[in-house]
Amino acid sequence: MFIAAKGAKKINKMPKTLRLVLGDQLNINHTWFKTVNDEVTYVLMETRSETDYVVHHIQKVIGFFSGMRLFAQALSAKGHQVLYLKINDSINLQAIDLNCRQLIRQYGFEKFEYQLPDEYRMDVLLTAFCENIDIPSQACDTEHFYTSREELGLLFKGKNSFLMETFYRYMRKKHHILMEGSNPLHGRWNFDAENRKKLPRDFKSTPPLLFANNVNEVYADIKVAGITTIGNVNPDEYLWPINRKQSLTLLNHFAEVCLPLFGTYQDAMAPREWSLFHSRLSFSLNTKMISPQEVIARVIEEYHKRPTEIEYHQVEGFVRQIIGWREYMRGIYWLKMPEYSTLNALEHTNELPAWYWDGQTNMKCLSDCIRQSLDYGYAHHIQRLMVTGNFALLAGTHPDEVDKWYLGIYVDALDWVEITNTRGMSQFADGGIVATKPYVSSAAYIDKMSHYCATCYYDKSKKTGEKACPFNSFYWHFLSRHEEQFKTNARMSMMYNVWYKYDDTQRQEILTQAEHYLQNIHQL
Repeated sequence: MFIAAKGAKKINKMPKTLRLVLGDQLNINHTWFKTVNDEVTYVLMETRSETDYVVHHIQKVIGFFSGMRLFAQALSAKGHQVLYLKINDSINLQAIDLNCRQLIRQYGFEKFEYQLPDEYRMDVLLTAFCENIDIPSQACDTEHFYTSREELGLLFKGKNSFLMETFYRYMRKKHHILMEGSNPLHGRWNFDAENRKKLPRDFKSTPPLLFANNVNEVYADIKVAGITTIGNVNPDEYLWPINRKQSLTLLNHFAEVCLPLFGTYQDAMAPREWSLFHSRLSFSLNTKMISPQEVIARVIEEYHKRPTEIEYHQVEGFVRQIIGWREYMRGIYWLKMPEYSTLNALEHTNELPAWYWDGQTNMKCLSDCIRQSLDYGYAHHIQRLMVTGNFALLAGTHPDEVDKWYLGIYVDALDWVEITNTRGMSQFADGGIVATKPYVSSAAYIDKMSHYCATCYYDKSKKTGEKACPFNSFYWHFLSRHEEQFKTNARMSMMYNVWYKYDDTQRQEILTQAEHYLQNIHQL
C-alpha cells in the first residue's frame, strides 16, 4: 500500500517497525526489500532541511525527488507498505527527525530502523534522534560500497600518509579485480600515463545518451514550495536517469559506446563537448540505484568480449576511479570528519567570484565549464579540478565558499564525496592529507588538455600586460605567497627554480598584475 501522506489513510495492518529510506539509499536489492512484511512500513520524505542547507541545482533537486517517488512506487508495487511525504504535504514538518517522531506517535510504531547514512551531518542527526525516542532503534549497512566506513583507517593505522595508490592496490588484491593471481593484469597497477591525451581538433564525439523524463509534476512542486535553486532545466525532457532501469541503460551505453575511448580522453576538455566519453553514472551510483560492483563487472565483461577493440588502459582507468578514488574518498571522509570540514591549511579568505553563479566571465575555459554546469548539473573531473577548482585555489578562495558551490551545482554532489575532493584534492585545504601537492597550473596546462584558449579573450602566452591570461600571474602569485610552505616540496621544486630565475623586476611585474586582477576579480 502506498500512502502519499496528505491524508489520514490507515496502514493495512497494525504497524510495528518504521524503516527510514533516505534519498541516496534507493537500492532495490537491499536485504530489507527481499521479503514483504506487513509489520514493516517504509518511509521516504522530501524536506526543506535537505533542499536548503546549500543552494542546489534545480536538476539535482528534481533528480532526488523523482528518484525517491519512483522508488517508493516500486516498493509499493512489490507489496511493501510505504509512507511518502511530498514537499508540500500539509503534515510535512520539513525535517527528517521531526517527521519520523510524528509518524511514530501517529501510527504507534514499536521500533525504528535506518540504513547508515553516508553523510556525517545525517549520521549525527539520526544518532541523536534514536537516543531521544522511547522505542528501540537499529541501524544497518547500506550494502552498497566495497568497504566499510572504518576500512581505510584500519589499513593506514599508525601511518602518517594515506596514499591512494596504496589503497587502490589493496582493493584490487582484496576483491581480485583485474588480477592474474597475486599480480596486476598486464604487469602494471596503474596506466594513468596513457590516459592524458588532448582531443583532436574539430573532433566530434558520439552524442551522449540522454533521457527525456517528464518531470513537470516534481518541477511544479518545487516551485510551489519556493525552494531556491540554481541552474537550468527542461522539465519536459529531464536528461538524468531517475530509476534503476534507466541507470542500467546508461551503464550499458557507457560499456558499449564510450569505454573504447574513455581512458584515452578522460582528461580532455573542449567547448560544446560536455559529456565526451565519460560514463555520467555518478548520480545513479551516489543514489544507489546501481552498485559499484555491478558497474565494475559490466565494464570488465565488455572488455573481455571485445579485447581487440577496447585497450586495457581504458578499463583500468575507469576501475581506478570506482574502486580506488571513490572508495578512498569515502574512507578519508569517515576517518577525518568532522574536523575535515573546518580545515583551511592555506588560510585562504577570499570570496568566490560572482560569475561562478552565471558564467559571465571573459575567460573561455571558466565560462564554458560554469555554463555547462548550470545547463547540465555536470562537469567531468578535470573541468572541476583544473579549471574551476584551480582558479578558486589560485585566487585564494575560502574553502567554505568552494565547498558550497560544488555541493550545490552538481547533481552527483553529496558531502562524503564532494568535501574530500574539493577541500582536499582541489583546494589543498587539508594540508596534504589527500594530495601530495596543490593542483595548480598556469594557462599552459589548460591549453595542453583543451581547445578553450584558442578562442579566449585573454592571451594564454602572456603573464603581464593587456589581456594577459589571469591563470598565469595567479599561478606565480600563489607560489610566491606560499613559498615557505611549498619550496621544499619535491614535486614543486622545479617550478620554484623557474621562479627564482626571474629577476626582481619580472617577479614584481607578475605579482602586480595578479594583485590588479584579484582586486577586480568580479570583472574578469
